[in-house]
Amino acid sequence: MPASSLTPDSRPKVARVVVDVSLDKVFDYAVPSELADRLHVGSQVTVPFGRRDAEGFVVGLAASSAFADLKSVKAVKDDRPLVDPKLMRLAEWMAGYYAAPIEAAVRTVLPGAVRRKGSGFRKQLFAYPTEKAGEEAAQADLRKRAPRQAAALDILLSGSEMLVSDLVRAARVTHATVRGLEASGFLRIEESVLGRDPLAGQTFLRTKPLRLNEEQKAALAKITAGLDRETAGVVLLHGVTGSGKTEVYLQALQHTLDTGRDAIVLVPEIALTPQTVERFRGRFGEGLAVLHSHLSDGERHDEWYRIRNGEARIVVGARSALFAPVKRLGLIVVDEEHEGTYKQEEAPRYHARDMAVMRGHLEGAMVVLGSATPSVESMVNVRRGKYELARLDLRADDRRLPVMRVVDMKHEKYEGRPVLFSNDLVEGIRLRLTRAEQVILFLNRRGYSHNLCCPECGHIPECPDCSVSLTFHKRLGYLRCHLCGHAERVPESCPSCSAKDWKYVGTGTEKIESTICKLFPQARVKRMDSDTMTSKHAYQHVLGSFRKGEIDILIGTQMIAKGLHFPNVTLVGVINADGTLHMPDFRSGERAFQLFTQVAGRAGRGDVAGEVILQTYTPTHPAVQAARRGAYDTFIDQEIEFRRELEYPPFTHMICVHLRGPDERQVEFTAEQLFRELERFVDENNVRLAPPAAAAIAKIQRNFRFQILARADRVSDFTRPYRHVLKHMTLPGKVQVILDVDAVSLF
Repeated sequence: MPASSLTPDSRPKVARVVVDVSLDKVFDYAVPSELADRLHVGSQVTVPFGRRDAEGFVVGLAASSAFADLKSVKAVKDDRPLVDPKLMRLAEWMAGYYAAPIEAAVRTVLPGAVRRKGSGFRKQLFAYPTEKAGEEAAQADLRKRAPRQAAALDILLSGSEMLVSDLVRAARVTHATVRGLEASGFLRIEESVLGRDPLAGQTFLRTKPLRLNEEQKAALAKITAGLDRETAGVVLLHGVTGSGKTEVYLQALQHTLDTGRDAIVLVPEIALTPQTVERFRGRFGEGLAVLHSHLSDGERHDEWYRIRNGEARIVVGARSALFAPVKRLGLIVVDEEHEGTYKQEEAPRYHARDMAVMRGHLEGAMVVLGSATPSVESMVNVRRGKYELARLDLRADDRRLPVMRVVDMKHEKYEGRPVLFSNDLVEGIRLRLTRAEQVILFLNRRGYSHNLCCPECGHIPECPDCSVSLTFHKRLGYLRCHLCGHAERVPESCPSCSAKDWKYVGTGTEKIESTICKLFPQARVKRMDSDTMTSKHAYQHVLGSFRKGEIDILIGTQMIAKGLHFPNVTLVGVINADGTLHMPDFRSGERAFQLFTQVAGRAGRGDVAGEVILQTYTPTHPAVQAARRGAYDTFIDQEIEFRRELEYPPFTHMICVHLRGPDERQVEFTAEQLFRELERFVDENNVRLAPPAAAAIAKIQRNFRFQILARADRVSDFTRPYRHVLKHMTLPGKVQVILDVDAVSLF
């Protein structure tokens, strides 16, 4: 009997539990009468599992089970479920759609910092002065017989309370001295929770709503109309860079709070979080919580409970913030909805944008998808009538969009040799430096050189564990693999022919930084990529310095390409557009257009007009020309027709089956066997299967990789037979099979 058929007064006899191990299975357990009132869907429980006890989560309650002699639930962790029933339904949907274990889905919606054993609030001892501490006679007596205690008491009396550890440090006494004050009745010591605030020590200036232009008012009206109806709906907010989308978000969030509901705001990159948090905290104060992977476990734990307890009503963060336990969800904002970083790389491989739409549907919430370059999928949903469209075609305050100039690098040479920077870009940087304006230089490749090459025999050092060449990092003096992290010293001579010299091939951000510093020694230059952003607050520190004008030229990868607002940036240089343009993926044109448009949008956001210089060897590429003209509608029309003609997403679902293992022949044989079995069970009218082939990167971390691509009219047309085949197929012990539904990358 399913949980939904139980009457409110009935007491469940059976709990359906997912155990905290990697099994795609739900187990039935008997519910002891003494636990029946405390057990709910979403409760964390302790259950016997084999010869040990295991932690698990209740995903359903029933009056009976098909199995006899059930073991009993041993304990319930909390009277209130850790996973809200609505979030549990979302986890179940996620497990079904993405063909992932239900246990993995439950783990996804509940962060490890909350789920793990031993996690909890940080409790520390506080000292509070008593009435006796204020009595002059008592103080005088204390100074005579215990001067060190008296000195500690004076420090405590300067405030109302103090951590015992701080009091010991400030007074330079021992804990025994403080305990002596407690024994004498001068203070009391109590254990209290000390909240771990990721924003502690930061100052945020409060802001007020800005006046909206007519386009912004119309967009806000569409969103608030849905909020007032209290029904699920999706609005695609298509606004050019600098059009004031964030202000529309802020005022929509205020309307949500005014109606007594809560909200979630997703951003694609951690680099965007500090600036986003600053704007949102300035508007909403301490009612805002932050969730992203750069928080410590303690901070994540405490922020999660602040949200759960209703102390924070707006949640800002990256992908995982979607599953925040808000009490009454009214609005989800997905900023830069087109970004591929919203796709989870581990099972369940969900897409946060799509999951946001589903959570909004389940909870009757409005979803706003915002972008200057909306994805093909979202635009097709607009044309199908699934989403509403709101457009912001003008920049806020009537500022002009930057002018984009495309430089053909085939004609840019110095003494017959190719160069890194065109004359236009060098002169553009020089001009901005003389005007005290700022410059952003973008190159989506880190390191100094792509690889080293022996000029005598052509040998290129490769990673021993992956089928890629090693990237040279000059500052560290190492060759490094960007897939597995393998690092080694640069060989003194070529291992193939013993030649002593190496040729440096290709360019990364480190080389750009080095060259810029030589060209403009007076400029203050900073590089922002995953090699330099290693500390917890590195993003915030660099972006803060850039905002204050302490950096003239900021060099970086795609983490600086979107969402950042710096009014003094008047020039953006795209160093090499071709690496993005020519990836072997049907989405490469769309990604390139989006990236060029987004990075261009960092320029001219203040009073001075902006300029973008895009360097490329293929200036006639459609994505380059569309970005130059700002012709989103033309580009998206062509892209949609291309996808429709070839039956690519969103007109089908792209599903990728990855197989990997240490034995290449074994992995290939397993892939062929799986393909033959899938051919037997899938309906060829609804699913188009491609034979197995080696992945574009054939080996990563000593594992060889093959993949089977499928295009399905409906996801279930493939996942249902796939589950059946996997259930009855015996896989070699070291071969892993990984399913990626709605794959966004074919690598």
